[in-house]
Amino acid sequence: MSASAETITTARLTPELFFERGVRSTSRTLTIVALALIVLVGFAFRVAQLGAEGLSEDELNKLHAVEDYRAHGLTAANGEHPMLMKALLTGSIVAAEGWNQTSLAGAHPSLQVSTETALRLPGALFGALTSLLIFLVVSELFGTEIGLIAAVLWAIDPTGISFNRIAKEDTFLLFFFLLANVFWVRGQRVAESGEGKPEPYYWATAAAFGAMMASKYLPHFLAISVSYYYIFQGIPATRWRMGKRKWLIFFGIMGAAFLLCNPTILLPGTWHEMRVFAGEKRIGHDSYEFMGTLYRNQMTLWLKGSPWYFYYVFMGVKLALPVVLAFIIGLPLLFRKKLGDGRFLLLFWLFYWFVPFTVLGGKFTRYFTMALPVVLITAAIGLHFVAQAVSRFIAQKFEQPSVANFARACVILLALTFPVVAAASVMPHYRLYTNVLGGGWEKAGSYFPHDEFYDASARQAASEIATRARLGARVASETPGLIDYYARLAGRSDLVSLSLTDHEAMRQFTAGDFVIIARGRRYFSNEELTASLQGKSEPAINLTLGRVPSVAIYRLDETSARSFVEAAAR
Repeated sequence: MSASAETITTARLTPELFFERGVRSTSRTLTIVALALIVLVGFAFRVAQLGAEGLSEDELNKLHAVEDYRAHGLTAANGEHPMLMKALLTGSIVAAEGWNQTSLAGAHPSLQVSTETALRLPGALFGALTSLLIFLVVSELFGTEIGLIAAVLWAIDPTGISFNRIAKEDTFLLFFFLLANVFWVRGQRVAESGEGKPEPYYWATAAAFGAMMASKYLPHFLAISVSYYYIFQGIPATRWRMGKRKWLIFFGIMGAAFLLCNPTILLPGTWHEMRVFAGEKRIGHDSYEFMGTLYRNQMTLWLKGSPWYFYYVFMGVKLALPVVLAFIIGLPLLFRKKLGDGRFLLLFWLFYWFVPFTVLGGKFTRYFTMALPVVLITAAIGLHFVAQAVSRFIAQKFEQPSVANFARACVILLALTFPVVAAASVMPHYRLYTNVLGGGWEKAGSYFPHDEFYDASARQAASEIATRARLGARVASETPGLIDYYARLAGRSDLVSLSLTDHEAMRQFTAGDFVIIARGRRYFSNEELTASLQGKSEPAINLTLGRVPSVAIYRLDETSARSFVEAAAR
């Protein structure tokens, strides 16, 4: 951890954009204390009421994989995704069960850890620690102060918090990508300075990339770091050179780490699952609702799928407004030579994420997990630039350095107040956060309903039906496996959970059966069926996620059952 906030050098250039600050040292102890506080605050946001929302369909698949591992050892369960995260989830579930069996947890039920919490806890922990990795990378490239701002932004941003609170692979992909680049840029500095041996950093980078690949199969992100390396190779004075032999060792270590973290890749069943997934045969639904309109949501549809501007709208409405403005200010600064060589790592990161994910036809907001840090780092650069400009203006106006420094601190703290207040205001339903530009609470859940609601009310819906349904009642939803799981936990294994998309099964529905219409689960395949109920009959139960309507549950009577069956027969 560097003690200098000013003299960071990447290969050839010293950042000069903020050079007017003068050479100041940041206490190592103060920096460590600040980082510890940042990580703790980030973890507190991520772990708060972690089990408040029910499992999503995706998370239930992970739970089934954990159960399969525990029952049969290493298997190809959920084999389209690597094993590392599922291994961590298995450890968390086992630890939670052990804790729940202790006398302390038995005597105090409030201390027991739910399955939902246990399944999400590894992501929350790794997400909180990501702040530390962001600091280590950014401080190496741009200095301690910008590193701290970027780390704070990640810790308190409601969007980043929400990504880390679901049991999906993206959090772990990002963590190991950043860990690899911590070693990568440190190896660059050691090689350029000639002080010490850079090889240990190269091998650590390789191991981290192996773990990254064992988190999610997205190898093209290796190109970010490799491209950053190669832009310096045409400069004769560059000392940061690997050579063929070291590259062979590098990829050998990466492969070994990948196999160690993902041994199920050796199972034939895993390759079968991956082939099925790559052929887009695992797509359970025919569309995605974005801003009230349904779009086909397949990767290979390219620009004919979900709109190219999907993630740009996401940035505009899901980030706190000062962060959006700071990003807009920081982006052109990345093209200024005075910022130093570290800007190239950010530029490659932006390029290799935004170009492919803009044109691919299949989009989900959680994919933005990998892009969010570079957006926040760019915002940190922009925020720091504005703070410096204010400081210079005050210094020239009043000729009081202390007043100028105070003004600079106020600008930064004021900007950081917005995301922390935003996160606190939507806790624990962080995915619903929508900024003023997006319409605030009135528009919450209307831009990306599938990802904003993410089946969070399915548990409550199953519980409500379990207390009201007759023996053997049918229940239609777009998440039949999820409803069946929670119905069984409620002691109603007799309920028959069916898919709304199965029109043949829907024709068998009679009075007394239930239909769940969940926001975020609107598709081409169920529009006519749901329209036969909405506006023609009143829901028996309305559920909300926080203050936002999330689920309507219909209990069919003779009239509504007849209309529903007729719609299914068309």
